[in-house]
Amino acid sequence: MTQIDFYTHAEDKLATACRLAAKAYTRKLRMTVLCPDAAAAARFDRSLWTFSATDFVPHCLAHDPLTSVTPIVVDSDGSGPDHDQVLLNLRPEWPPRFSRFQRLIEVVSLDEEDRRLARERYRFYRDRGYDIRSHDLSRTAE
Repeated sequence: MTQIDFYTHAEDKLATACRLAAKAYTRKLRMTVLCPDAAAAARFDRSLWTFSATDFVPHCLAHDPLTSVTPIVVDSDGSGPDHDQVLLNLRPEWPPRFSRFQRLIEVVSLDEEDRRLARERYRFYRDRGYDIRSHDLSRTAE
């Protein structure tokens, strides 16, 4: 069954998502980052290039021919590569086919609307019997 992790109280949702992608890469995990739309995917793509001056996180967009050999794939329409390791959801709704992944990560910002939508996703997963872990980022030094 998919392990679900909520990272809450993220001051900068995009920066937190970049750090989680970098962490997945250092652990040799394949990750799909599911963005709400193509513009958000382009922003995330740019952010991965610039979030750290010393880290390189190999990534590409979902329609790139290198997706099969790239550890981090940024997707906006659900057409990403077929692997089952980690899905990072940046969409406001639960992602389709999330249960095929070993792990699903949700990042929740301080924005009230984002928090409300995250609570809906949390209830959706909980009501279906998924084990959910929460990580309060306001209590840790990131």
